[in-house]
Amino acid sequence: MEGRIAGNRAAASRTAKGRAAEDVVAVAMASGGWTIVARNWRRGAGELDIVACRDGTLAFVEVKATDAFGIEGLESSVGRRKRQRIVETSKLFIAAHREFEYAAIRYDVASVKAGAMAEYFENAFAERT
Repeated sequence: MEGRIAGNRAAASRTAKGRAAEDVVAVAMASGGWTIVARNWRRGAGELDIVACRDGTLAFVEVKATDAFGIEGLESSVGRRKRQRIVETSKLFIAAHREFEYAAIRYDVASVKAGAMAEYFENAFAERT
C-alpha cells in the first residue's frame, strides 16, 4: 500500500512539472503571436501537449521538462514510438477540427529547464518518422 501511495505522489509530481513546463511554452508561444488552440488534447492513447496556430500553420508541440541530461535526454524521450503517437493523434485532432484541414502542419518540440524555455525545435520531426 505504501509503495502505491509513493508511486501516486511521484506521478502527481511529474504531472505538475509537465503542466508547469507547458505553461511556460504556451505563454512564450502566445507572446510570439501564436493562438493556443488546445492543450492536453487526448484521444485514445495519444495526447497533444499544445496545439497552436499562426499564419495558416498548425503546430503540434511536444513539451519536455529537461533535467541534468539535457538534449540527449530530450532526444530519447521523444523517440520513434512517441513521434508516431503524436502524428496519429494529430490526425485525429484535424478530423475533429475540420477548420484546420488546410493548414500547414508541423511537429515541434520544446524543452523547459529551470522554469524557462531552454530550446525550441521547429519541424523537429516529419509526419513520416
